Amino acid sequence: MNTSRLRVALALATFLVGLSGCVDSNPKKGKAEDAAVYNTQLGLGYLHQNELAVSKDKLDRAVKQDPSYAPAHSARAMLYDRLGNAQVADEEFRTALRLAPNDPTMVNNYAVYLCQHGRTDEGVKRFQEAAANALYRTPEAAYTNAGVCLRAAKRDEEARPLFVKALQAQPSYSEAAYQLANLQYQHKELTQARGLIDAYLANFPETADLLLLGVRVARAQGDQAASQKFARKLQTDFAGSDQARALSSPEHPPG
Repeated sequence: MNTSRLRVALALATFLVGLSGCVDSNPKKGKAEDAAVYNTQLGLGYLHQNELAVSKDKLDRAVKQDPSYAPAHSARAMLYDRLGNAQVADEEFRTALRLAPNDPTMVNNYAVYLCQHGRTDEGVKRFQEAAANALYRTPEAAYTNAGVCLRAAKRDEEARPLFVKALQAQPSYSEAAYQLANLQYQHKELTQARGLIDAYLANFPETADLLLLGVRVARAQGDQAASQKFARKLQTDFAGSDQARALSSPEHPPG
């Protein structure tokens, strides 16, 4: 298990949605903040495209335009992490948290960074802090990320209840269902894993990850009919996906 499944893309998407300028009674301040919001959005866009030099220019401008705008600092932290400068990245994340201590998105972004750098206990604590924040719209994602972080540190039994919490918060959250079922599968808890997969797919839209895991669990149970059923659904509904291609290598899932 590794931290590649941390929902970085989700964190960034949520982050972008949260980039809204506040109305300010000071026209100059309001104009500067609007400019900072705009350049932060541009900087994140270029970061997604791996245009790091252009991203840095936009984010540096954003911070210069409004040094108190927390999302600009959080975005710069992501950039410096990509550039391999962990010290500056950490400083920028902490600046963002100092400027917006109650913003769960800032907390979540820092938690992703901490877990990706092996700082498990700090990262899990931050994810749980975000999940407990009433302003955070997707606590299920934070709980799941915390569990993934623990699994990367080979602390599966601590991760298990966090995936359960995620599903309690949002039963349709497929990533939490996948993570919990995958943990059960890897611990040879085949009946539990199969029950979770079957229950999820009976009530919510199927996903390629869960169908591939269904194939593996059914094969481990010796249930050829179920394995073929999962495989057909995967090949039909997710043709060309990494998961469909992985059917020929059942013990080596992608990602």
